[in-house]
Amino acid sequence: MKMMNEATREFVREHCDEDVRQLALRGTKDPEVDLAFALQQIDGYRRAMEKLPSWAAIEGIVWPSHLSMEQCSSEQTARYKAEVAGSGVSFVDLTAGFGVDAAFIAQGFQRAVCVELQLELCAVSSANFQLLGFQQMEVVNGNGIDYLHTMTPVDLVFIDPARRDEHGGRTYGIADCTPNVLEIMDELLTKALRVLIKLSPMLDWRKAVNDLGTKNVSAVHIVSVDNECKELLIEVVSDQYKVNSAEPSLRVVCVNLLSDGTSQKFEYDPSVSVAIEHPLPTSFQFLYEPNASLMKAGCFDVLARRYGVVQADVNSHLFFSDRQVASFPGRGFIIEKVTSMNKRELKESLAGVTQANITVRNFPMSAEELRRRLKLRDGGDVFIFATTVENEGHRLFICRKIS
Repeated sequence: MKMMNEATREFVREHCDEDVRQLALRGTKDPEVDLAFALQQIDGYRRAMEKLPSWAAIEGIVWPSHLSMEQCSSEQTARYKAEVAGSGVSFVDLTAGFGVDAAFIAQGFQRAVCVELQLELCAVSSANFQLLGFQQMEVVNGNGIDYLHTMTPVDLVFIDPARRDEHGGRTYGIADCTPNVLEIMDELLTKALRVLIKLSPMLDWRKAVNDLGTKNVSAVHIVSVDNECKELLIEVVSDQYKVNSAEPSLRVVCVNLLSDGTSQKFEYDPSVSVAIEHPLPTSFQFLYEPNASLMKAGCFDVLARRYGVVQADVNSHLFFSDRQVASFPGRGFIIEKVTSMNKRELKESLAGVTQANITVRNFPMSAEELRRRLKLRDGGDVFIFATTVENEGHRLFICRKIS
């Protein structure tokens, strides 16, 4: 890892709030300044202000390349992984990268090892861990799978397979990632009581569970940040751990981490049948839209039963209620008007509305097509949900957000 001389450090301090591209064009007349490294540090710091605010607040943290900063976890998702990981004696991260996930998870363990193939990232994370006061952390430069073959058993292994092929293209299937966790799953479970795997949010969680083998998968976590699905976490446990655990055979946890520090969490057992039939309310008063993690989970019957809401249609995934449901894990709206696509009805219902936020669910037009059709600008405090309602066809619900 490069050592930053005083001139470079001072340049970073002076220009840390400036645009990196403009700085690169302007350059510096001071020959002592390592401009490329300084720009990397400024770019990393600016990204960390949003992604890793607690680290950005610490002077002296070394930031890796643009790509590594792009690929590392956010502080919000890393803290959630630490919550899932819990506490124990020993922990190993076989694919540590910049070490963000490892740093947060390791705080619950007495000993931690981070294995990383890139020497530069090992040097960066070692320096940062010392600055952060993580005395229990050991950084190993090497191949995670080679390390797995010789390591002593631990309480927890974390692994985040690379989701890019040799040409740099994105891959999503477990078998297409590097390393292929399916090939080492048996060995992982001989070396760890629990294994936590981070996968692409693009994966179907049911297929992922089947691919890994349902016998030892104990939990699936679908993690969103501000209603954008970010990652799929799968917990796999050894037979020894299962013997001592009172948890159900499989839990699905849908969590939406919000910028204000709060979260929406919904947990269920997918093996329990919850098929129910409720008629639509006689009057539409409240509309609820599940957050992105719930949409990904597809647990709509469970959601309807638990909150006493009714789905618009089996394929629409919007819910209605004749009462306010304060704890619903998603967005809630007061329905002000309901209209069909009839021109006269539309004109009457949208009188005085010049802009609106439009969402379509199970509707024959895209949001942009409908916006053009309705001649509305984007934004404002009016929300229009276009969907298909069981036995009633296409409907537009003109709403305002519940304050």
